[in-house]
Amino acid sequence: MPNPRRRASSRGRVLPAVLAALAILAAIALGTWLQFRERQALDTVHTTGGSAPDRVDVDASVQRVDAAGRELILRVLVTPRGELAEAGGVSPTEDLTLQTSTSTRGDLSFKAHSRIATMDLPVTLTGGSITDYPFDAYDAAVEFSATQGGEKVPVRMTLSNSDALFSAEVDASDDNGTAVFDIGLARSRSVLVFAVFMMTAMWALAVSVLTGTWFLVTRRKGLTWPALGWMAATLFALAAFRNTAPGSPPIGSLLDYLAFLWAETVIAFCLVTVVVSGFRAERASPGAD
Repeated sequence: MPNPRRRASSRGRVLPAVLAALAILAAIALGTWLQFRERQALDTVHTTGGSAPDRVDVDASVQRVDAAGRELILRVLVTPRGELAEAGGVSPTEDLTLQTSTSTRGDLSFKAHSRIATMDLPVTLTGGSITDYPFDAYDAAVEFSATQGGEKVPVRMTLSNSDALFSAEVDASDDNGTAVFDIGLARSRSVLVFAVFMMTAMWALAVSVLTGTWFLVTRRKGLTWPALGWMAATLFALAAFRNTAPGSPPIGSLLDYLAFLWAETVIAFCLVTVVVSGFRAERASPGAD
């Protein structure tokens, strides 16, 4: 006859294992869904402008956002169409000029019958501050209009985002043949998740060291070298951990004031406290010289 206690013990071991497996599967499913949504956002292409046969197509992609330098790099490919082009859009039939917004450094000029190559344009960012990391946000205005042979020609423009560290909200419009994009940039969901995890881990380590300090001091454990080594290693490891933050935020950002600086202060204070308390306990012990 089976032992009821053995059966209950077996169930007690199986249930936690099943719950742990379900939690892992749920975490994997959630991570897959979040990654899929982020990939969809990166694959989104915003379009504005008409579809006239004689036009200039501008395909633009945000390659990199430099929050510290307050600019983004826009990779631009210009392709004339219809009567404005020759060799299938490789070169314009007449001199082609693209006027850009004031936030973009300089207009683009292409000589007639010359091959058009891809160009990288720096665009100035407005608003926001990198010290608000990881909750910093920025704006950028991008405009393109075109003239060929001294006459204005229609522009059709597409815009996409290739910087995985930032998400982009784009408002596209066409103003009498001028393509206009108002771009709002913020840290991507993956950056936000990792930054919040970093802050949570920093506070968790600080609380762990504080708990260990309370135990060592109240029990008068003396100079416990393994504990001191762990605290010192945590103190320096946090600095290296902080430097892995995506986007390399400078010291003084919100990440530091919410977690990093406080965690370092708590751990350093605990380390000194344990050393002083341990030294006193060692001096007061019967075996001390």
